[in-house]
Amino acid sequence: MASIHSVEISWEDLLGAFSSGHLDKAYYLDRLTGEIFFVPSTSDNNEVRQQLESNGERFLEIPPFDYRSERQIASEFVAQISDPELRLLLHNSLAGRKPFGKIEDILSFYPNEEDQFALLKDQFLSKRLKSWMEENNLFTANALMNLTKHA
Repeated sequence: MASIHSVEISWEDLLGAFSSGHLDKAYYLDRLTGEIFFVPSTSDNNEVRQQLESNGERFLEIPPFDYRSERQIASEFVAQISDPELRLLLHNSLAGRKPFGKIEDILSFYPNEEDQFALLKDQFLSKRLKSWMEENNLFTANALMNLTKHA
């Protein structure tokens, strides 16, 4: 039977790494210490890269929040908008038609919808993070307590 290694991981830091859109940084989780750190993607430091690769079980790369994910959330959100004018404005923005702008900038004039978009984005990120944790055999304290109860 495999042993369970307990380590504290900051949910805020992990969520921050997951929601980071900085493609110039690669974020990692150290399974032994729970530390979350980044390595510049443009780094020429091959020693660091070799260390991370040779200790693949210890260091997990945290997937970036990329453009495709952002578009997926925005598209789902736009489909839920009941105001036809706002829906058209946001749809045109996503399609790159004028007048276009960032969805966050447009929603700054619509506080209720802005809150709904933030909630949808948080839910998306939380689900994605939970799935990633399960795929990598990382469990929260509550999940571990439930596992030990059933063991």
